[in-house]
Parts: sequence; structure tokens; C-alpha cells
Amino acid sequence: MRVLVTGHKGFIGKNLLRYLEDHTDWEVKGWEWKDTPYPTVEGNDWVIHLGAISATTETDVDKVIQQNYDFSRWMFRACKTNFVNLQYSSSASVYGLGSNFAETAPVDPRTPYAWSKYLFDRWVQQQTSAQVVQGFRYFNVYGNQEDHKGSQASPVTQFRKQNPIKLFENSNEYLRDFVAVEDVCRIHVEFINQVTESGVWNVGTGKTTSFQQVADLISNDQEYIPMPPQLKNSYQKHTCADLTKLESTIGPQQWISIEEWLNS
Repeated sequence: MRVLVTGHKGFIGKNLLRYLEDHTDWEVKGWEWKDTPYPTVEGNDWVIHLGAISATTETDVDKVIQQNYDFSRWMFRACKTNFVNLQYSSSASVYGLGSNFAETAPVDPRTPYAWSKYLFDRWVQQQTSAQVVQGFRYFNVYGNQEDHKGSQASPVTQFRKQNPIKLFENSNEYLRDFVAVEDVCRIHVEFINQVTESGVWNVGTGKTTSFQQVADLISNDQEYIPMPPQLKNSYQKHTCADLTKLESTIGPQQWISIEEWLNS
């Protein structure tokens, strides 16, 4: 099995590359946006396309569309031409401020990043391909190798580095579906090994944890800050993956809890 991972120097990409090396006997290569103009798709069995501008605060729409949407379409076409299966990263940000988190729910993208993910999801659904094409709407992924993300890192990582921990006011009301990056990597592999159908699936735990609960697991030394004005209209206060489709595809899953991860 030959697998190409784009965005292999990013948070999830670094973890996935290591996971594949440790848990499979596949021949794995990585590619990054700045390495060459375009990756070589031919000769691979799968491409796992993670490369993207992941900052939800990025305001350069042209840049986001070029790297997240236009390049993803190029990748789809290259995989189709070369008979290569494709997995790609989507995002729960497409659900916006909605309360229904099923894959068939209405979407409400609020940022250029969220729009780029939704537009590619929709575009893929309009295409035909003999190859398998699987999209994963990640919920709030956390874990090792995300220090470089700064303010875009998960609360789990940010809180572990802060002293005191800085929480938004009313952080007990911010409920997110936090999923360990190890579980995300595992899902990618399980789908390659088990699933031959195309589509889009949520990847989360199906449970919520408040920002306050995350902080309490790490330290009691805490202080509260106002929500930044630029985030108020786009910040998701609640996310929780509907796992009906995922579990009907690969069965019920055991997810790593934040407490388990912190103690590992």
C-alpha cells in the first residue's frame, strides 16, 4: 500500500504520518504546500489530503480559496485521473452556529475557512469518480504537535501552557466535542482498511466538554477574560458530532477522553 499525506508538517499531518509508520506496513510519503508546485499523485493507492490553511481567523479570502478549495479540486481531479483513492479533511465549522450536527443538516459557515471546507464538500458531492472519496468533518481535535498553532491551538494545549489559565467569561457555557488526534488517525486507517464507499462522515466523540471542565482538569489557577469582539459572530459555543452515520459504517467506537489523554 502506498499512501501520500499532504500537509504532513501540520498538526494532524505530523501525527498521522507517525501513526501510519507505527501501525501499518504501508509505504508513506509526505508533501507540503511549499515543497513543490504540485505533488505526484500517480503510483499511490491513497492520498490523504490534509493540507490547508487551518486558521479560522484568516481573512484573506483569495488565499484561503486558492489553497483550501482550488487546490483540493486539483487533488480530486489528479486522483481521478490516476485511479487513486482520496481521503480529505473537512471540518465541523461548516455547521456554524447551528444545533444539528448530522452530515445532512443545514450548514452555516461563518468564516472563510469554514466556507472553503463546505464548498469543497458540496463540489465533491456533485462529481463522479470510480475511486473512493472520503471526507471527514473533524470536530475539535487536540493533541501533541500543535504548539506551533499559537492561538489557533486547542484549549487543551493552550491551557497546559498558561499560568494562570485564561478562560473566556462564562466558559462553562462553551461546550465542544473534543477528539484526540490519535483517534482521528485511527479513523483514517480504519476507513482505508474497511470502507469502500464514498461520502462525508463526522469525526468526533459524540460528547461535549465545557472549556471550564477542560481547565479544571489541568489547573485551578484561572482567570477570566472577555470574548474578543472579532469572534462573537462566528465562535461556536456548542459542537457535538452526530455519530449515527460513522457508527453505521464502522460500528461503535471507543474514544479517548481528555482526562485519559492528559494522564497518558
